[in-house]
Amino acid sequence: MGSLSVGREFLGGGSYASVVKVLAPFLLLLIALIATTYLDPPLPRADLVIVERSDCFTLDPQRMSYQHEIRRGETIYEGLVALNPKDCSIKPGVAQRWSTSSDGLVWTFNLRRDAKWSNGDLVTTKDFVYAWRRALLPDTAADYSGFFFEIEGAEAFFHWRAKALAEFNARNSVAPTTAEDARALWETTESRFRDFVGIRALDEFTLEVRLRRPLPYFLDLCAFAPFSPVHRASVEQWTHLDARTGRMEQSHGWTKPPHLISNGPYVPTVWRYKRDMRLEKNAYYWDAARVPSQSVEVRVIENPNTQVLAFGAGGVDWLPDVGPEYKTEMLAQRRLFETRHAETIHADQARGMELDECIRTLPSPMFGERRDIRALNAYGTDFFSFNCRPTTPNGAPNPFHQVGVRRAFAMAADKQALIDRVTRLGERVATTLVPPGSIQGYPLVEGLPFDATRARAELANAGWVDRDNDGFVDDRDGKRFPTVDLLYSTASPRYQNLALALRDMWRRELGVPVEVRGKDAKLYKEDVKKGNFSIARGGWYGDYGDPSTFLELQRSTDGNNDRGYKNPAFDAMLDDAQRETDPDRRLERLAECERFLFAQEVPLLPICSYVTVYMYDPSRLHGIREHPRLEQHFDEFERIDAAEAEASP
Repeated sequence: MGSLSVGREFLGGGSYASVVKVLAPFLLLLIALIATTYLDPPLPRADLVIVERSDCFTLDPQRMSYQHEIRRGETIYEGLVALNPKDCSIKPGVAQRWSTSSDGLVWTFNLRRDAKWSNGDLVTTKDFVYAWRRALLPDTAADYSGFFFEIEGAEAFFHWRAKALAEFNARNSVAPTTAEDARALWETTESRFRDFVGIRALDEFTLEVRLRRPLPYFLDLCAFAPFSPVHRASVEQWTHLDARTGRMEQSHGWTKPPHLISNGPYVPTVWRYKRDMRLEKNAYYWDAARVPSQSVEVRVIENPNTQVLAFGAGGVDWLPDVGPEYKTEMLAQRRLFETRHAETIHADQARGMELDECIRTLPSPMFGERRDIRALNAYGTDFFSFNCRPTTPNGAPNPFHQVGVRRAFAMAADKQALIDRVTRLGERVATTLVPPGSIQGYPLVEGLPFDATRARAELANAGWVDRDNDGFVDDRDGKRFPTVDLLYSTASPRYQNLALALRDMWRRELGVPVEVRGKDAKLYKEDVKKGNFSIARGGWYGDYGDPSTFLELQRSTDGNNDRGYKNPAFDAMLDDAQRETDPDRRLERLAECERFLFAQEVPLLPICSYVTVYMYDPSRLHGIREHPRLEQHFDEFERIDAAEAEASP
């Protein structure tokens, strides 16, 4: 009774019933928490535990877009071919062999007959035809539909379907359409795909693909997760034709355990969104004997500090994206460890050993050192875009439409200082867009260096000089250089810090007014797409192993050309290079395109090649690869127990 009277006094008096009424929500919450604890317990420890900062939005390979989704897709599905993570060369996947015609337009893939889905069904050519057709349907809303446009008739089919759906909707607005109308449109769609798109199942195990032009990196695209097959019978259980829109509506239910049927090394058995995903070895996978780990758990921990704490507690094997600002200090501890053993490491690397192999044979780190964090060069470039349009959003003449102004701003940026004092991750300075050493046979291309004297001369040649000695440059009419709107996303302190440092450099070296403007990610993207900026922070990771994945960004018609850069001469150079059939000469001509862009035109300002910071102990986790494309395949990872690691030489 005493506790009750205290409760009643606290509540300001009232009946017993009123107390129960107030406490009821809290009691229900407590019951729910207890139920969750007992009914939804933590998963048992998997052979491998990986922590991601965000969960996958989808496990539909055709709809995948983000890097961590693509990595998961390569674990769950297997395409015609795959990339060897060590050097990103092409290796067999579902196709055990392939050939191409002398003109490079017709590819024939011979599928292995022991490739199976996780339910035991055979993987056949029809699974690939169905999946690739899904990617070419506007109904699917696949981000990478454009990658399939290199197939004969594919782009025309995509646009025909989009137009047909628009006309269907227009009809529906006049008089309601029926299920029969939708079915008729779908039958026409199937017929059009079959008759005009260059994808043919010659038989159950022979696939023919006809391209609209020779494509040296076509096999690389075939290894990309969106080119994976799907299990047609499973997907079609979750699709239906919408009589109102004519669209093939596709529910995501088939992508969730236990409904998902996969053909890769692993199959998802548990997916608790924004919590974790459990992957179990696919017993039907044709190469299952090679896969060392029976199970993989991918946990979602959004807070970067909590991620590091979880790793330190010993429950995590790999963090693929270390986020805390103090990672720079941890990397310094790694450098201390490597410096102390530099002689041994250099000798081992001279014998062809990878760095991880060298590190795992060394004694444990001393106090103040660590070996469980590593920065690896990545297949991407951090940059700032110049708005190259003739006018600013308010209609005034845009100084960055002038090539000389862009060159001046590029040469006035001390990128090494930005790396040493701002990013502090030891990145490589970038003067071009394609990361050096990332594509075998591609020549090294040099852009403009840091040279403040030349920068001021370029600005003067463009007509901007400090004529009245007030510290700011003016045009010939005495009008001051317009205030530069330097836009960045507030998604990371890195972006703000780089913007502030560049602002100070350009003010000091060029005498121009610069103001920084930070916006949240969504509003920032909207401003960038609209061209509402003078200079805007950007970045790009390559999607496939060819320079064109970077250079096409500058094409006048490219959807990712946020700079509004339009140069028919460059477009023609790029077209000529893409038509070149000799592989070596083609790479040389693409290098000429990049040299033209960054030694002369400078539509954007490269800052540095990205690095990706991992946390893992190389003595206890084997299989991490260091090629810049960072193809990390779960089916090659193997965790070594502590006792076994200590016993190894």
